Amino acid sequence: MFKGVGTAIITPFDDSYNVDYKALKNICRHQIDGGVDALVVLGTTGESPVINFEERKKIISTVIEEVSGKAKIIIGTGTNDTNNVIQLNKNAEELGADGLLIVNPYYNKGTQASLISHFKFIADKTTLPILLYNVPSRTGMNLMPETIVKISEECPNVVGVKEACGNISQIAHLMSIKPSNFLVFSGNDDQTLPIMALGGVGIISVFSNAYPNELKQITNAIFNKDYLLAQKLNNKYLSMMNALFVETSPMPLKYVMSKLGLCENILRLPLEPVTEKTEKFLDEEMKKILS
Repeated sequence: MFKGVGTAIITPFDDSYNVDYKALKNICRHQIDGGVDALVVLGTTGESPVINFEERKKIISTVIEEVSGKAKIIIGTGTNDTNNVIQLNKNAEELGADGLLIVNPYYNKGTQASLISHFKFIADKTTLPILLYNVPSRTGMNLMPETIVKISEECPNVVGVKEACGNISQIAHLMSIKPSNFLVFSGNDDQTLPIMALGGVGIISVFSNAYPNELKQITNAIFNKDYLLAQKLNNKYLSMMNALFVETSPMPLKYVMSKLGLCENILRLPLEPVTEKTEKFLDEEMKKILS
């Protein structure tokens, strides 16, 4: 799949709330210039729940064309409708994506056993490699380490997981029981260093939308076993990593991206721009990055 930094890119909108494809191309170039290893398109950070099918196709095609093989392209296709996931996967295949990111079902959550059935049914019907996505704060359900391992055993094309459970002990347990070739990515920017120190291979990031090179420096330092440099850089950027979640993501991120000239500060409901108080807070955090 990839190792290092995968950016879960935003979907930029114009002042009519249409997808801003010019800004999307600029964002892709910003990522490639920053040295990222993958772009994750239409994940949570890309406001995927409010993107229709025709928009999805054009967004994916635009990103693939703009990136032109310089980074892997992974498409978020997870929903709580198993058959719908299969259709979204087929679309990603047809458009030339490199892989899929599939969140565990939300709302009609099922059980650990039904998650295995869900992912096996999906994996059997795609040729693309799959990354699971565990984010209990969004789905209301925790994909447990033993379940992840069972899915990987039954589904050869399930090659890894974006782990955003937030529980380092749970992730350490996963590392101790997973197959050696199964990839674990941090799903939280502020846990990149500890998860990679445990054996993770990278991060699928919000922070790198705005600061791709800065996060790439951290992962490079870890790969080079220069943990003192990784700690120094992590400490420098940690405050901004956390600031991007002071309100619901990607609301703070879109404000920061707009200040960097990469998009308009526009989201689709049910999300909306951050408050003036948060804007001032983020302005101060941006100054720290430059210091």
